[in-house]
This record gives sequence, structure tokens and C-alpha cells, in this order.
Amino acid sequence: MISTTRNRKGKVRIWAIAAWMIIWQLASMGIGQEILLVSPVTVLQRLFALIPTGEFWYIISFSFFRIMGGFLLAAVCGVILAGIAVRFGVIEEFIRPFVFTIKSIPVASFVILVLIWIPSKNLSVIISFLMVFPIIYTNVLEGQKQMDEKLLEMADVFSLSRFVRIRYIYLSQILPYFRAGCSVALGLCWKAGVAAEVIGIPDYSIGEQLYQAKVYLNTPDLFAWTVVIVILSVLFESVFLYVIDQIVHWVEK
Repeated sequence: MISTTRNRKGKVRIWAIAAWMIIWQLASMGIGQEILLVSPVTVLQRLFALIPTGEFWYIISFSFFRIMGGFLLAAVCGVILAGIAVRFGVIEEFIRPFVFTIKSIPVASFVILVLIWIPSKNLSVIISFLMVFPIIYTNVLEGQKQMDEKLLEMADVFSLSRFVRIRYIYLSQILPYFRAGCSVALGLCWKAGVAAEVIGIPDYSIGEQLYQAKVYLNTPDLFAWTVVIVILSVLFESVFLYVIDQIVHWVEK
């Protein structure tokens, strides 16, 4: 049986967040130069000033749908190609150099190369895809390789239907590997996607806002948009992993 109970020690506590906010505030007060380290109070004030504007939500939607689109596309392609690769060894051998290459090349190199081929507005989709695909592919492939052969033989002996095999054998064996891969890939795709936007500077993107904040030494905006990135990443990861956990519970029934 797959256990989805989260370790209590892995949760972020409110008191810990409050303690770091106090440390941040004290450090800002000690430096005394908000251009070097802005205070959390100033960041929150700037964030609350941005939230009511329509441009703020347009910028968020621009980056969110592109980065998450790249993630979802990579997840689907990773699962499908892993299923094909485990069945046909030649496909796995063909994909392996591609996966190793993506893992080895820095994000900046990919960004510059991709910018030659596509408009900057779609850059974060491609970069997110390239960063996520190897993780999902390798995790799902490994999960399939670790499947219990005896369960598969039993399914053949009792002539179980494809639906039963998928629900009680394949999903139960592969989902933990898929979930672990998604947990790592979700944070990485946001880092890579926003980094790509900072380099490509597409209009009305979070990356453009970070770049402009750097150019004009607008530290409150820099921190405010960074907080937005963290919130979006955490929210989507929580929702996505919750959906996977619900699928796990359904499989266990």
C-alpha cells in the first residue's frame, strides 16, 4: 500500500516563518540602506500596491500559463515516452543521449540557443519543458523497471482486464516515482522559466519585471515579484501534488 501521509517534520511552521521575517527586518534595519536590503514591511506595502492593478494579474497569467504549460507538456511526454522506452529498448537507447545532454547543459545556454529559433514570449514554455522532461522521464522509467514481475505474471494467469492492471498494478507501482519527480520538477521549472524570461525579457512577464527592477535598482519591486514567484510555485505544487495524492487514495481503495 502506498502511504501518502506527510511527515510532520517536513512542514513549514508559522513560527519559523515569523522568526525569519524578524531576522530579515532586523538585518534591514541594521544595514540601513533599503537599496541593499529592503525591509519585509516595505515589500508587503509594494506587493499590496501591485495586487489591485490589472497589469499585475496580466503579468502573472502570462508567466504562469507558459511555465505551467511547459511543465504539463513535459509530464505528459515524459510518461508516454517512458512507457514506450521500457517496452522497446532501442527507444530508451535513442532517448538516453538527449536526456543526458539536457541534464548537463546550463539553463543559460539553452535560453540563448532557443532564442535563435523562437520568439521570446514562448521561451519559458520551451525552457520549462526541457528542465522538467528528464526528471519525469527518468523517474517514471525507473518506476516501471522496478515493477514486481510476479504481479504482472499473476495478471496474465488470471487474464485481468487492462483497466484492472492499470489501476491496481501499474498506477500503484509507478505513481510514487511520478510524484517524487513532480515534487522536484515543479520548483525547478519555475526557477528555469523565470530565469529564461529574465534573459529573453518578453513583454509583460515576471522575468521582465525582475529585469527592470534590477536595471533601476528598484529593490522593493525585486523582492515583491520574488515573493509572487514563491507563492505561485508553492500553490501550484500543493494543488498538483494533492491531485496526485487523491489518485493514490483512489488506487488504494
